[in-house]
Amino acid sequence: MTDHVDHVLAQWQDQRPDLDVSPMAVLGRLSRLSQLTGAELRKTFTAHGLDPASFDVLATLRRSEPPHSLTPTELMHSAMVTSGAITQRLDRLEDRGLVRRSRSESDGRGIRVDLTDTGRTLIDDALPDHVATEERLLAPLNPKQRAALADALRTLLESLGDAT
Repeated sequence: MTDHVDHVLAQWQDQRPDLDVSPMAVLGRLSRLSQLTGAELRKTFTAHGLDPASFDVLATLRRSEPPHSLTPTELMHSAMVTSGAITQRLDRLEDRGLVRRSRSESDGRGIRVDLTDTGRTLIDDALPDHVATEERLLAPLNPKQRAALADALRTLLESLGDAT
């Protein structure tokens, strides 16, 4: 059985046999996998009235310690987006009543972003469907393959500076 990337690699082998394109076997598949899985995840988010960005913010708040409150900077680092992008996301979520921004009680200057009851209900409803979608996407891999893939991807991410 072959996939799209095998076809691309064969084309390069025909056209540029002098060039080792083997990195494309991994990175090309990661790219295609991201596109294909992203489309499936977006279907799940849409069924709950969400998009990937809003799901990310709500999920980040929900998995934080109660009272499920973070600063915009903490959210920005978790989502790996710019401050402008997080502000835009928070504006949309606040307009929908899913989050609330308030002054920090500890210093009065900082802003806290709180998950509202409505936001918590929405993310709690969406999360099982999200996990089920992920499970369906990974179903072709057995537990040992999943663990090996997760370990290999972690190693690659860490080598690119994505460590806590």
